[in-house]
Amino acid sequence: MAALSIGKAWEESVAFVKREGQLLFPVALLFLAVPFAILFQMMPAEYLAMTPGQTKIPPLPPTVKLGMMVTAIITLAGSLTLYALALKPGISVGEAIRLGVQRLPVLIGAALIAALGYLMGVVLLSLVAGLLSVVIGAPAAVTLATIVLVPLLIYIIARLILLNAVVIDRNDGLIASLRAAWMLTAGHVWRLIAFIIVLIVISSIIQMAVQAVFGVIGGLAGGPEAARATGDFAVAATSAVIQIYFQVMTARIYRQLNG
Repeated sequence: MAALSIGKAWEESVAFVKREGQLLFPVALLFLAVPFAILFQMMPAEYLAMTPGQTKIPPLPPTVKLGMMVTAIITLAGSLTLYALALKPGISVGEAIRLGVQRLPVLIGAALIAALGYLMGVVLLSLVAGLLSVVIGAPAAVTLATIVLVPLLIYIIARLILLNAVVIDRNDGLIASLRAAWMLTAGHVWRLIAFIIVLIVISSIIQMAVQAVFGVIGGLAGGPEAARATGDFAVAATSAVIQIYFQVMTARIYRQLNG
């Protein structure tokens, strides 16, 4: 089993972004920040006003659903482009984009297979929870199912965190890419889970702070609509920067575990 050093991956990532930022940041802006900023502006106001735990979700307009699908495809292609830049020394931005688009169907197919496997687990657990609800009550059964499903999702994310790197660095198909990503993370799950949790916490704090600061600035400059637009674009741009470091870092982790 290959050794894994999160600290070394971070140090190498900081150095790489500093050296190649003139290539990485424009790609992230074009493929990650701009699509999400546009999608945020398309979202209905009632969605923005939703509170945690709200069960009644208003229907999404067809244009927003289409926008979500287009945004997902663009951002996945952008992600693969960033991984190509991080993993293939000397590659140009144009070559990285072409490679990302070429390998995009493999990534989408592999992600759908993984999602289908998780959904099958959700359905099975829902059936078990339905049976348990007769004995322990519906609220307790739902709580128990949630306690199982959330860690399961985090575990799957940790096991497949290198999937994008595998897809862009190798010429494997759907199943082979999934198998390779799964095998590479064997023995390192807990450290990768800790890495994911720390990343989620830090990025959430940063994005909330950015939303608040730029929302106030936009509101002072042009009212509520300007506050929303300014805050959304600032959050999208911040998220893109975070994604650069995350993807370069997972590329470095992939290199460590791939030998």
